[in-house]
Amino acid sequence: MKKTFFLSLLLLATFVTNAQTYIKINGLSALVAVPQVGIETSIGSKSTFSVDVFASFWKSFDGKPMQAVMLTPEYRYHFKEKYNGFYAGAHAGPDIYKIQKWNYWGTNKYEEGLGYRIGATIGYQKKINNQFVLDAFFGGGWHQGFYKGYYTDGTPGRYEKAKNYNKSGEWLPYRGGIMISYQLN
Repeated sequence: MKKTFFLSLLLLATFVTNAQTYIKINGLSALVAVPQVGIETSIGSKSTFSVDVFASFWKSFDGKPMQAVMLTPEYRYHFKEKYNGFYAGAHAGPDIYKIQKWNYWGTNKYEEGLGYRIGATIGYQKKINNQFVLDAFFGGGWHQGFYKGYYTDGTPGRYEKAKNYNKSGEWLPYRGGIMISYQLN
């Protein structure tokens, strides 16, 4: 995961030197101490490339594990002009997690594993001034997970009987918020 992150940053550094580039933070997720930070740079007349990292470091929430890291590189097409107006994006990225899935809420079970996501984002960006842009976005797609299921109450062993990793694929909404973006160059 660390190698993928640093490789992505190296790739972005190539674009940053000559392109209009913004660093950004998700204001909504920051309010609940779950940071999402990223960078977005111009790669064409109506295209940008964005990459962000979302991380929840909460050991537990209501006694259930809630740790996850998602890396999301994304191509974005802007319908009118870059950084001002509607856009659509396509992304694919890895994740690691130790979390209770939505369909196990109310039980003593949680999952620990890794996966990948392939999906789309829709959003609207509004220039505030020459330096700042607000970006409201929502996205989701297909998530394929490879995990081991455990009990939160200390019961030994796994609740599922897969030999190595259990597999789970599902369509999910997994992105959203309001990014506050600052122009670097």
